[in-house]
Amino acid sequence: MTRKNIVITGASSGLGKGMAIEFAKMGRNLGLCARRVERLEELKAELLAINPNIEVFIRPLDVDDHPQVFEVIKAFAADMGGLDRVIVNAGMGKGASVGTGYFHANKQTAVTNFVSALAQCEASMEIFREQNAGHLVTISSVSAVRGARRAMTVYAATKAALTSMTEGIRIDVMKTPIKVTTIHPGFIQSEINEKVKTVPFIVDTETGCKAMVKAIEKEVDSSFVPTWPWALFRYIARIAPLSLLAKMS
Repeated sequence: MTRKNIVITGASSGLGKGMAIEFAKMGRNLGLCARRVERLEELKAELLAINPNIEVFIRPLDVDDHPQVFEVIKAFAADMGGLDRVIVNAGMGKGASVGTGYFHANKQTAVTNFVSALAQCEASMEIFREQNAGHLVTISSVSAVRGARRAMTVYAATKAALTSMTEGIRIDVMKTPIKVTTIHPGFIQSEINEKVKTVPFIVDTETGCKAMVKAIEKEVDSSFVPTWPWALFRYIARIAPLSLLAKMS
C-alpha cells in the first residue's frame, strides 16, 4: 500500500526535515508542523523544488499545547482529504542528572517526549479509527532499551515509555487495517546532538533518514536503524552490566 498523505511533527529541522525530503522524492503529499514556521516555509519551497507534483501543507504547532495538537492534526486531515500516515517525531533532549537542580529541564523533556507524544497519538488514532485505516509511526530511540546517566536519564526513560505505549496501541488495533510502527534511531546527526563532542557510530542526517524511511515504508512493528550496529546493540544492551551502560551513555 502506498501511503500518499503523510503528516510529520517536529518537521522544521533534523530527522523530521530529513524524512520529509525523502518522502518528497517518493512523490508523497506532506503535512508538516513545528514551532518555527519560517523554517517550515523554507522547507516547503525546498520540497516543491525537489518534486513540484506533490502538495505540501504547513501549520505552526507547539506539541506541548495539547488542544492545538488535536486541532492541527484534524486540519491536516481536512487539507489532504484524509491521512494515510502520521509520524510522531517532535521531541527534545534537555536534562541533567536527577537531583542536580534541573527538574525544570527534565520535566520539559518528560512532557514533550511522552505526554505530548500521547496527545499526537490520540489525535492521529481518532482519525485512523474513524477511517478504519492508517499508519501511526512513533520515533523512539535506541536509548529506550536500558537506562542511561546524566542528561540521558529522563530522555531514555521517555523513549522507553513511548516504545511501550506504541506497542500497546499496536496490540489494541492488531485485528484492524490500522498499522503501528516504532522506529528506534541510533546516533544520527541532528540539532538534538550537535553539541555532543564524541558520538560512537554516528551517521549523517541523510543516511540516517533514508534508513528510517525504508523501515517506515516496510511498516514493520519495530525497527532499530541504521541496522548496523543498532539491531545488534539492542540485544547486547539488555544484558550489559551497569558499568558498561555508564560508558555508553
